[in-house]
Amino acid sequence: MKGLIGSGVALITPFKEDNNIDFEALGKLIEHQIAGGINYLVSLGTTGETATLSKQEKKEILHFTAEKVNGRVPLVGGIGGNNTKEIIDNINYFDLSKYSALLSVSPYYNKPTQEGIYQHYKAISQASPLPVILYNVPGRTGSNIEAKTTIRLARECSNVIGIKEASGNFMQYSEIMRDKPDEFLLISGDDALALPMIALGASGLISVLANALPAEVSELTKLSLEGDFTKAAKIHTDLIETMNLCFVEGNPAGVKAILQQKGICEDWLRLPLTPVSDATRNRIATELEKL
Repeated sequence: MKGLIGSGVALITPFKEDNNIDFEALGKLIEHQIAGGINYLVSLGTTGETATLSKQEKKEILHFTAEKVNGRVPLVGGIGGNNTKEIIDNINYFDLSKYSALLSVSPYYNKPTQEGIYQHYKAISQASPLPVILYNVPGRTGSNIEAKTTIRLARECSNVIGIKEASGNFMQYSEIMRDKPDEFLLISGDDALALPMIALGASGLISVLANALPAEVSELTKLSLEGDFTKAAKIHTDLIETMNLCFVEGNPAGVKAILQQKGICEDWLRLPLTPVSDATRNRIATELEKL
């Protein structure tokens, strides 16, 4: 899975004012990522507002993305949720022939036990024709994949190849790095923590900010992986305020506002999400001028 080392981006889903998917803008966004040096793309991650997409829309996005990329970079498909059977049904329903792996967010709202999380991912791994990347984001799901559960899955499920970690818990990251199989990927799920996580041994980042600033994020990740933390820290410091603005009024509202100001797509979102306030929009414009 060397293609999944480095910088990945969780693609947003551009919408038109009438709430339909803007495929022209999605194509423009994909080209922006590839030109910026991003190593791989994640289609239908949670940043893509997948909770508001129909099954047919997800199918169309997966197909369009694969056709547009045309093998130029590896693709990861996001198929997650809190209904294990439905996830397995979707794995069998979607055409994933041009995808390298699946990214599956930990079940949200249900708040399963660690045994429930383990059995959930075990069932997915057994059903998936592709390698599986776990996704731990307790701030959104309401439950944490503990390090011992991650390691258990890594050791007992041969096609569970990594975890996108966004818990913000460095003790947990350290335990995963200490106990994981050599080939298992620890991937930062937080732009602001990519540099220190890579210093700890992480294999890279799945970014939100890279939707708008792929060249900067890919260079930050590349320098960190090369061990040039002095140069990486300069980019990291320059991007900190922009990273903050991506999330200050929710994701992906912030990054869509940046993309709108860069002329890549409009910043329409589907309810219950709404665009950022004028105050945040002005702060974004000021920060983009600095960059």
